[in-house]
Amino acid sequence: KNTPVTMNDLDFLTGSRGGGNNSSDRVAAAVDDIGNKLLGASNNPKLEQDILRRSLKLSGNVKEQIKSLEDQLFDVEGQTQEEKDEEAREQSAHDANGREKVMLSQRIHESTRALRASVGDGLRKNHSYGGGAAGGGGELLKKPQPTSQHAEIEPSLEDMRPTSLRFKLLSLIGLTLFIMLLLFAVLALGTLAVGPPLQPSGEYRILEAQVGNDFWKYYDFYAGKDSAGSNGYINYVSREDADTLGIAEVVTEEVPKERMIQVYEEGDPRVNEDLLAEDLAFLDQLNRKKADEEQDKEDSEVEVKESSEDKVTGGSRQLLPGMASIDDLPPPKLEPFNPNPATPDTANTSPTETFVIMSSSPTESGPRNSLRLEGRRRFNRGLFIIDLRHMPAGCGTWPAFWLTDEANWPVNGEIDIVEGVNYQDTAKTALHSTKECIMDDVPEGSKTGSWDTSVGIPNKKTGIPDMTFRYAQNCFVYDPHQWLNQGCVATDLKSEGRSLGMPLNANGGGVYALEWDPVNHHVRTWVFSPHGRVPRNLREALRTATEEEEGKRVAPDTNQWGLPYGHFPIGEGTDCPSGHFRNMRLVINLAFCGSVSGNRYFMDCPEQFQKYKTCNEYVASEPEELKEAYWKIRGVYIYERAWERRWT
Repeated sequence: KNTPVTMNDLDFLTGSRGGGNNSSDRVAAAVDDIGNKLLGASNNPKLEQDILRRSLKLSGNVKEQIKSLEDQLFDVEGQTQEEKDEEAREQSAHDANGREKVMLSQRIHESTRALRASVGDGLRKNHSYGGGAAGGGGELLKKPQPTSQHAEIEPSLEDMRPTSLRFKLLSLIGLTLFIMLLLFAVLALGTLAVGPPLQPSGEYRILEAQVGNDFWKYYDFYAGKDSAGSNGYINYVSREDADTLGIAEVVTEEVPKERMIQVYEEGDPRVNEDLLAEDLAFLDQLNRKKADEEQDKEDSEVEVKESSEDKVTGGSRQLLPGMASIDDLPPPKLEPFNPNPATPDTANTSPTETFVIMSSSPTESGPRNSLRLEGRRRFNRGLFIIDLRHMPAGCGTWPAFWLTDEANWPVNGEIDIVEGVNYQDTAKTALHSTKECIMDDVPEGSKTGSWDTSVGIPNKKTGIPDMTFRYAQNCFVYDPHQWLNQGCVATDLKSEGRSLGMPLNANGGGVYALEWDPVNHHVRTWVFSPHGRVPRNLREALRTATEEEEGKRVAPDTNQWGLPYGHFPIGEGTDCPSGHFRNMRLVINLAFCGSVSGNRYFMDCPEQFQKYKTCNEYVASEPEELKEAYWKIRGVYIYERAWERRWT
């Protein structure tokens, strides 16, 4: 009565008159219209009951439509409306189908919200007009129960929103950091459980003691001409030919008294065992010498000599117990540096020493027969020592004791431990490598030597000599500011003029040592001549190197030898990666003339040059001086550090 709501309105919504197939827009509009009409309705029990009955049916139909719309929304899109809007904005300019898809999603979402709001408002208003008679139905309208398979998705779309892209990204980053932290913790715990890494950093242990007749078993004899790079005036011969020619021998000699060394008791003030202090004093003298430019070289050398003698003969050393003065000291013992083991016949009364002799012989064609021994073992580190009584010297000679990998030169490097050229009288050590190996980071005060120089290098384009003074500190064999294949060359200063060649031979030889230690980041080199200058630790190490029982051997300790004359930083933290030097073997050879000795012939041998215009002519003339061209080796000793676990 007096209501604008008709049965047609309700029948349309409930589907009794074909309204069930209308679109959601029309359904929402119809529900909204019914709600508006009910606002002005008067009390009409019959109408209210009919409305209630039809509303219950309407409620079920509308709920199913809402759930169906929600299913479409999630099945088609699988995203929240906000993400659909964002995707729609990104794709609208490129994909017409995308725009239609977004518009459909928006319409579904808007229709669903309007339908739910309109139905809820209309039914609540209708129920408020029904009075007590509609109490039971009113409760159903206020809180309808979920029906069918859609009950579990009753919550609103906002509650079903999926995880955002930002949250996923942050979660992924957090998970990655957690995994990395976990791996680091496992690695740290594993490292602590296993202990420090295993590396060659322990004390030195003898690897090869090349003495006596066993000397030859460590080498192969190379037979043939010299390499094109060296181009020596020689023919290298085999072991059989060497034995026939008598240029490879092992001899045992009684040690003459003049070759005995003085051995002092421990603590005797006449011997200076504090080698480091002596070397530091020498460096101090060098610095003073450089600072005083007006003092001539001769006076400086006298001052250095006097300072060294003062230190040896007295200094701050205490006398032996019960001694009032140096005159009361007992005389030093005289003994051979490294004698052969005593036998019942000798009983040390006539000590002997055994030597390896390597020499050369002339030929009718001119080039001399000579020897080149190539080691059978490859090295990547080690302590290499040679004890000499005599080395080849004189015009035209070019002997060498060195490490190389000829098949991969200069990639795997070269280290020249002992190398003599003509009349040179000062020890040198040279390193040869590929690019990026420069010795410009040598710690101050770490060596007593200096560097070779490079002056007068011809310009490659103009040929004009470059008279700029430079030190040879670049190991690169093709450095444009150094002589070809000069390398980085350390020279001895402390025993300058008496540590190589003829002066060395006059002193009865000496001991050369090179320490190649990548773990401790250096290559270092020493020379000790005469043998009385050899440090006690080194002397005892060489004497006991052939002992069968390891406990009787003395391990060499380079930290007790004083400062080296050559120090080459290599490895991590330096300007020369240690990979420049690897897989090398020892080589001992005696060459004549060639690319070094021959090229320097006119400068180093001016007297011979007056008669023989080339080095080859001079050597072919079989001069008497070539009788001094031979090696006399007491032994070659190779040590390697023991493997141990250390953190550094």
